[in-house]
Amino acid sequence: MKKLNNCSNMTNPFDIFTNEIIHTILDHLNDDPFAKKSFSLVCKSFYFIERLHRKSLKPLRSELLCRTLNRYPSISHLDLSLCPSVDDPSLTSLSVSWKSTLRSINLSRSRDFTSIGLLRLATNCSSLVEIDLSNGTELTDSAAKAIAEAKSLERLILARCKLITDIGIGCVAVGCKKLRLLCLRWCLRVTDLGVGLIAMKCKDLRSLDLSCLRITEKCLPHILQLQHLEDLILEGCLGIDDEGLVTLKHSCKSLKMLNLSKCQNVSHVGLSSLTNGAEHLKQLVLAYGPLVTTDLGKCLLNYSRLKSISLDGCLVTCSGTKSIGSWCASLRELSLSKCLGVTDECVSFLVQAHRELQKLDITCCRKITSASIDCITKSCTFLTSLRMESCSLVSEDAFLLIGQRCQFLEELDVTDNEINNEGLKSISRCSKLCSLKLGICLNITDDGLTHIGSGCPKLEELDLYRCLGITDVGIAKIACGCPTMEMINIAYNDKITDSSLISLSQCLRLKILEIRGCPSVSTVGLSAIAGACRQLEVLDIKKCVNINDNGMLALGQSCQNLRQINLSYCSVTDVGLLSLASTNRLQNMTILHLTGLTPNGLAAALLACGGLTKVKLHTSLKPLLPKYIFGYMEGRGCVFHWRDKAFQKEIDPNGWQLHAGMSPEAA
Repeated sequence: MKKLNNCSNMTNPFDIFTNEIIHTILDHLNDDPFAKKSFSLVCKSFYFIERLHRKSLKPLRSELLCRTLNRYPSISHLDLSLCPSVDDPSLTSLSVSWKSTLRSINLSRSRDFTSIGLLRLATNCSSLVEIDLSNGTELTDSAAKAIAEAKSLERLILARCKLITDIGIGCVAVGCKKLRLLCLRWCLRVTDLGVGLIAMKCKDLRSLDLSCLRITEKCLPHILQLQHLEDLILEGCLGIDDEGLVTLKHSCKSLKMLNLSKCQNVSHVGLSSLTNGAEHLKQLVLAYGPLVTTDLGKCLLNYSRLKSISLDGCLVTCSGTKSIGSWCASLRELSLSKCLGVTDECVSFLVQAHRELQKLDITCCRKITSASIDCITKSCTFLTSLRMESCSLVSEDAFLLIGQRCQFLEELDVTDNEINNEGLKSISRCSKLCSLKLGICLNITDDGLTHIGSGCPKLEELDLYRCLGITDVGIAKIACGCPTMEMINIAYNDKITDSSLISLSQCLRLKILEIRGCPSVSTVGLSAIAGACRQLEVLDIKKCVNINDNGMLALGQSCQNLRQINLSYCSVTDVGLLSLASTNRLQNMTILHLTGLTPNGLAAALLACGGLTKVKLHTSLKPLLPKYIFGYMEGRGCVFHWRDKAFQKEIDPNGWQLHAGMSPEAA
């Protein structure tokens, strides 16, 4: 009682918490920036502790960066991917403020800085171990030379830095000898010379991405001699072929993952040479590559540690699948998406040989029937992921087997299939299901969703795109039974009304909502979502003609996490569009055919939404907007996409609004 009296006499009741307890609370709030903000506003002591405790930072806009330099002294991970305009003075300032703490910086969508700013960053921040410069299309060798001053660098991502050449990469090789990960994807001016220098100087490399480079086999001997290399990605390296690979004399024994997707000049001959001696190989990606034959299977026969193989888009022979079925390895993951030649016989061999499969992708394998599903579910009862979109010959009865035999499923994609309510009833036994995709499944109704709602409480992602038999009743059952729902797509379902959205407002974690083409949905339903689902990030309300300015006002007041919105064909005017400016994180906006919008209103909204990085507009608006708008917005890092799409007036029998001569898919 005495302790309670002492607490009641305290000026600040939170003083009873030790710093350790408060730090533990903060650690649990890492994934929720709004919770952290609320925490810091509780009292002065909490504000001070949160200020010192914060280690990672992701500013919403470039101009906010300066405000944080003094407030947070201990930042180690800085993500500037939402700040398109980061100049040299900004990099200099942050490198001075966090010179002893900064370890990682993401500049993947930033620009306006040069080699001068990068040099300040590299020399001041001696603890820097990771830099992401993806999409730095204007960076040159001088930038690479500046990066080379970061002597402790371990991870460097230069994807799509198309002006950097072998000279710049050579500087990196000499200066950054501690590199463990290097991504040079789409660095089109880097050749065998630059890659060879990296391999000779950076002996600690674990991961190397050389996708789409104009390299040949000449650089491979140096790469294969790397004693610690685990991941090698050669996707789309068309200069690498069998003739060059068979000349290799070295092998990389440490290799665990090899990606040769889209290497159309490599067959089993080159693959055998490249993987020779790679006894630790676990993952192999051959998508859109060689013909899957007996010879291909034989060259991987004795890799006992191989757990995952992707053959997406390959031409598969029955003899090839039999050969894979004879491997020493027991596969955990197998992807045959869009493989031509896959039959029931092929699938039967594979799943009976690899009974420990956990992930299987047979998307668009249009020759398989219910016999394959019978064999899959009988052999691989521990499946956690099954993707089988557009397997059109599989009958509705086969889906009963999935729920009966594979109750560990966490992901199921049966888009565009013949599944019905009985199938969903069976699948509802999969209580661990997190993701369920039922798009264009025309045989399901509310009865099926009722079973899913009662049996799959962990469901986070549900796709009901164009499921025409679904109504508000089914959505209500889902909302009630699956409170952790984060994404739902109910687009182009004309029976959906505001009642569905009011039901979904129970799902407080909802982040992605797609309701385009639902003409009976109005501002009433959207306001319910906005008021309750404050974590909403992506919203598609295209062709929701009954949503107006009041809906935008509700979003502006409550959904501060909104990043992307499609407003095309809605009844939103200047007032509603301008109200979205109060959502600080809005980056991507599509505005086509808003009849209530004026050029002045649009200009004001564009200026007010300070974080925009991408805007889609109709070409008719281009000459009507003030010219200074474009220069100002583009200088702030915003990209305009112009569409010359005619207004869609006609309505087909299914209720889709169409333009003359345009298919529903094109719409």
